[in-house]
Amino acid sequence: MRKLVLMAAMLIVAFGCYAQDNLAQNTIQGLLASNQEQVIQLAQAFSEDQYDWRPMEGVNSVREALLHIAGGNYFLASKLGFAPPADVDVMKLGEITGKENVIAALRKSNEFVLKNIPMVESDQFGEEVDFGFARMNKLGGLLAIMEHNGEHKGQLIAYARSNGVTPPWSLQ
Repeated sequence: MRKLVLMAAMLIVAFGCYAQDNLAQNTIQGLLASNQEQVIQLAQAFSEDQYDWRPMEGVNSVREALLHIAGGNYFLASKLGFAPPADVDVMKLGEITGKENVIAALRKSNEFVLKNIPMVESDQFGEEVDFGFARMNKLGGLLAIMEHNGEHKGQLIAYARSNGVTPPWSLQ
């Protein structure tokens, strides 16, 4: 019994050290997961017909904005060294139609980035990466994933309000 207690204590200490070592990754992952869930709630709150709505010509529709988030997840993660899943054709994401298919594609991209965030080791944070639109370190890349999702959540909130859709979390 004493060995079991000692082993359990060692695991708790080891996990605590691991969690502390990955504080930035765990924090980003947690905030991003919360943000992603709100985007999914918005995606579900729009009707199928509203997926084609856009505020004006030349601006992304609801469907296009949601798929843009998915594409951004894959793009930014790929720059951090994580290739998209073999069954995802990033170049054809924009061709996805139908509310349920769009939501499924978004969920898959969300799961992909959440799974890979902890794989960026803390000692790699300072490594510079060329994202095409900017050069930044890997920590900046992780934050860019979070910021990109947040930026488009705001866009979708404006789209929702313009269409009489109340963000579900504000009803609680």
